[in-house]
Amino acid sequence: MTEASLRADLVACAKELDASGLNRGSAGNLSARIGGAMLVTPSGIPAGALEPQMLARMELDRDDGHWEGPLKPSTEWRFHRDLMRARPDFHAVVHAHAPFSTILAIRRKPIPAVHYMMAAFGGSEIRCAGYACFGTAELSAEVVTAMESRMGCLMANHGMIAAGPSLTRAVWLAHELEALAHQYYHVLQIGGGYILTDVELAEAAKGFASYAMQDKRA
Repeated sequence: MTEASLRADLVACAKELDASGLNRGSAGNLSARIGGAMLVTPSGIPAGALEPQMLARMELDRDDGHWEGPLKPSTEWRFHRDLMRARPDFHAVVHAHAPFSTILAIRRKPIPAVHYMMAAFGGSEIRCAGYACFGTAELSAEVVTAMESRMGCLMANHGMIAAGPSLTRAVWLAHELEALAHQYYHVLQIGGGYILTDVELAEAAKGFASYAMQDKRA
């Protein structure tokens, strides 16, 4: 995939997340790996106004926050960069202020295996990363820890993150994480539900191991 096509796909995904209600206005941000760098959405630009040339390009091996492009990157660029550094399998990261994920994050309540779709996230629980101010190195460290061996997490009093080996997969996981949060929130309203065992979840995970996203996106 060329950089131009990846930029176009990032913009399309940002607009899709906004249209679906997972994000609103300039909330949330996305990134995608391109060689030794990443493309990341800019700070303060609503998804509806976003254009491919507005994305910032940042080298993954730099620590000084340097970017290339007409607009500064999202204030959350650190955890995008640090997740890609820590996880070579991550080629895209999606951060959203999705409603039900954020409700649980405000309660600082991890999501247990209430549905077999949990298997897509690599474990029996969606963890909730500890709180730190947005845009800080402290928040990035909390996120990297919560994402160990996982493809998604909640962020205390903030929102959620999903990441994956492609932009398509990361966006799909973001929608699935919000669906799990929606289900779990409502199950709690009726007194709780049954949690799948590790054996049951492992059986579901076998199916996801061969599940491929049919899309051209990187």
